[in-house]
Amino acid sequence: MSQQQQLEHVGQPLLERYAGVVDELVKQLAETAVERDRTGGTAVKEKELLRASGLLHLLIPEEYGGLGGTWSDVLYITRRIARVDSSIAHLFAYHFVNLVTPHMFGSAEQKAFYYRETISRNLFWGNAFNPVELKVFATKQGEHYVVNGTKGFCSGATDSDYLILSALRSEDSSSFIAIVPTRREGIYVHNDWDNFGQRQTDSGQVTFTNVIVKEAEVLHAVKRSNSEFIRLREYLALLVLGQVYLGIAEGAFEAAKSYTRTTTRAYRKSGVAKASEDPYILKHYGEMWVELSSARLLADQAAARFDQAWEHEADLHGDQFESTIEAIILANAAATKVGVGLTSRIFEVMGARSTSSQYGFDRYWRNIRTHTLHDPLDYKLKELGKWALLDSFQVGDSLLIKQEDKTP
Repeated sequence: MSQQQQLEHVGQPLLERYAGVVDELVKQLAETAVERDRTGGTAVKEKELLRASGLLHLLIPEEYGGLGGTWSDVLYITRRIARVDSSIAHLFAYHFVNLVTPHMFGSAEQKAFYYRETISRNLFWGNAFNPVELKVFATKQGEHYVVNGTKGFCSGATDSDYLILSALRSEDSSSFIAIVPTRREGIYVHNDWDNFGQRQTDSGQVTFTNVIVKEAEVLHAVKRSNSEFIRLREYLALLVLGQVYLGIAEGAFEAAKSYTRTTTRAYRKSGVAKASEDPYILKHYGEMWVELSSARLLADQAAARFDQAWEHEADLHGDQFESTIEAIILANAAATKVGVGLTSRIFEVMGARSTSSQYGFDRYWRNIRTHTLHDPLDYKLKELGKWALLDSFQVGDSLLIKQEDKTP
């Protein structure tokens, strides 16, 4: 969108101003999604579409030159993209998860610097953050650190400009978080992601060999009077991935609906002329619609609560933090359960011919199944069960206690 167009839309809600940009982006991605799912490989061209759209500046506050959008704006667009291409939706959403890390863990100067850098250079952020991978170590040497090791599941690392890096300090195994240019000497992005789903998330390994990290690039998690805002970072990935899962389910539903209306044949024993009149097909659609509608409500609730928590920053209090985390996990669990089931169930309403590879309908199930295995639903449901039954909830090393229920 040009500067003139921006001036013409002053006062208009951000998503309305960029509706055409989002529509065009989704259209372009949809045109090649099935073929790119078959071939896999990196998403360099698609990342360039994201850069050209201007949407990578969506969440950056206006004071730093950004669009001043909200997390709800980011999540809405993420879900729109996921309906046609969940790999690119994943990369788009994770760009923001990585981008705001200096905001959450860094100093005010680091926050301002990296926001302005992203605007001026139109940067794309990748990650080497996965905290479960404990194979990367940072060693203090004089005025800088030297990082060595290999990190897995580095979504978006390929063709990125910056990487969020997590490691362990060699001296005491404490947490080390830093920002490094992806093309710095000693960083090797393997491009070895070869799974049956999410095939263009570039989620392979990154190796660090004697990589120099300057002191100014280390995020020291500035001490605040209240640390709940920092602790939100652990649940940010759950928030955005829940939207990706829901977008996949919505995309599968719309694809199935179109196919059923135009192509599915009535079953020979159904006694009806058209598949759309089959009572069992209608029953399946009714049940899927109820499930999708319920998951949408939970997703929207989680987005709204996270927006409120984000606005409070250092003033975020315990009760609001707890309700935000509960909403995120509820939404993610619902989207996982609905999405995995629905993406398989669509074949019941489309029929045998829909399994032809020309349609690529199986990609919806493969994509959601691949990613939801990284954070098993069973463990989310266990924690939610403790919250529901025992009024307590484990968040990292902290035990949250539900406030007295005022419901009559």
